[in-house]
Amino acid sequence: MSEGSSPQGWEIRDSGQRHEFASGMQRDTAQGKPRFDLLLPLGVSFEQQMLTRFAAHMARGAEKYDERNWEKANSQEEIDRMKASAMRHLFQWVAGEADEDHASAVMANIMFAETTKVKLAEGGKP
Repeated sequence: MSEGSSPQGWEIRDSGQRHEFASGMQRDTAQGKPRFDLLLPLGVSFEQQMLTRFAAHMARGAEKYDERNWEKANSQEEIDRMKASAMRHLFQWVAGEADEDHASAVMANIMFAETTKVKLAEGGKP
């Protein structure tokens, strides 16, 4: 087993660049890596965070349709339906309708469509 690897074959990837802190601790650079920390706006309560609302929308969908029901999608027809739903919810959100969380529904339908598109491009069905 080489240094930095594990029995599972995992390794610690390295860009070759280092950030050294005042304490002397070193870390690989964060440059070019996704910034998940920026998805949580400062000064917004947990309940009002968009990601919390999105997760709550997903929980309601799991109760209504079953968990991970959306991951069964495997056709362009289903992607088209997801896009239509995203557009409808977007216009309801823009119009200020508050009968449901339309912003979360837009996010959900886009995630559903994009995930299904990736799965189809990879030639697989769920």
